[in-house]
Amino acid sequence: MSAETPITQERRVVTEIPGPKSRELHARRTAVVPPGVHSVLPVYIDRAHDSVLVDVDGNQIVDVCGGIGVTTIGHTDDAVVAAAEAQLHKVTHTLFTMTPYEPYVRVAEYLAQHVPGSTPEQPYKTLLMNSGAEAVENGVKIARKYTGRPGVAVLDHAYHGRTMLTSSMNYKAAPYALGYGPRAGDITKAPNSYPLRDGLSGPEAAQRTIAYLEKVAGAEDLACLVVEPVQGEGGFIVPADGFLPAIADWCRENGIVFIADEVQAGMARTGTVFSIEQFGVEPDIVLSAKGIAGGLPLAGITGRAEIMDKSQPGGLGGTFGGNPVSCAAAVAVFEQIESQSLLAEAQRIERAFKPALEGLQAKYDRIVDVRGKGAMLAIEFADPETLEHDAALVSRVIARAAQEGVLLLSAGAFGNVIRFLPSLKMSDALIADVVSVIDAAIAAEI
Repeated sequence: MSAETPITQERRVVTEIPGPKSRELHARRTAVVPPGVHSVLPVYIDRAHDSVLVDVDGNQIVDVCGGIGVTTIGHTDDAVVAAAEAQLHKVTHTLFTMTPYEPYVRVAEYLAQHVPGSTPEQPYKTLLMNSGAEAVENGVKIARKYTGRPGVAVLDHAYHGRTMLTSSMNYKAAPYALGYGPRAGDITKAPNSYPLRDGLSGPEAAQRTIAYLEKVAGAEDLACLVVEPVQGEGGFIVPADGFLPAIADWCRENGIVFIADEVQAGMARTGTVFSIEQFGVEPDIVLSAKGIAGGLPLAGITGRAEIMDKSQPGGLGGTFGGNPVSCAAAVAVFEQIESQSLLAEAQRIERAFKPALEGLQAKYDRIVDVRGKGAMLAIEFADPETLEHDAALVSRVIARAAQEGVLLLSAGAFGNVIRFLPSLKMSDALIADVVSVIDAAIAAEI
């Protein structure tokens, strides 16, 4: 298969997975790459387009993970590739804090226009960095500067990154913080809304969270509360209706910066540009990354001007933050979201995918929940009587699906959730094929 051969949007298994060339590469990799840099599936990818990966052995694998939420508009999107290539011929780097350039400004303008709550009377401003963890770090840093307070609050089952601060903010230590201490202090982890397991309404869950924070952290010491509107690594947990508005109101009443971590759920993934829009909340700061630049490294911290302007000149930035090539790619992503009605496509995927997953739930009682929004969906496996987590079944299903050319990914604090982050370009036919593979895998492993 030549590099020019178009990649058909279909599953095609031509060797065992991993194939011989992947196994050869993996042997080379283990000699020079530490095991801490783990790969879920040691299949080495040569090319990709839209929803399909082509490995070095010629297998076509359906990517239902979207680069863990990065390739939301598809792998190697033509417009993104063209924009990045054009920018490569113009400027690759100057450092925005030395000599700025227009693509950075255009990204900031788009984010300001689409963050809930942004108006001419209440403008939002943006700092660009490289990754989701950097976005979280800077969001906390800016909130602390604005409030003059040290405390950070997060929710149970949260995931925010692998840096010292963000790994300390995560719900689970292993593997992200285990053995890498000491961990950062002034972090309080509070109960989240988890409808399947707590049975609480949104207001009830919010009151529980607020009471915990007031007792354990003290509202007057908190700089910010960092919330994933739809949790990612934690298992795609969608809070009960009314939970996030009540939490946000409490934050506003107590001078606590409400930060929406949209690293995984944002950029059209759930059917709105930012998932927080669907909960009726106007956050003080919104964090974006992953899907923002179509596969290139970029992250945004977008906040109310009065908060963002509190930092002194030179206090924010980084060598590669807002790289011009990444920014050009992001502008192309924004244009694609609008010109190709990709918000509607995320909603289409939910209409096609979610009922199919609910059909599996009706067939297999080990699937105790189907949840999510747009193209961010999940199924949770557990004992139907006790709700004891069934991570072993999830592992077996994912492994069997991989042999059939479908790439899946687990999630949840206990590894008992399969999460789906398909490209917004994934067709209904390809979704049906993926579900058929999952169906067969569950039947074989249950």
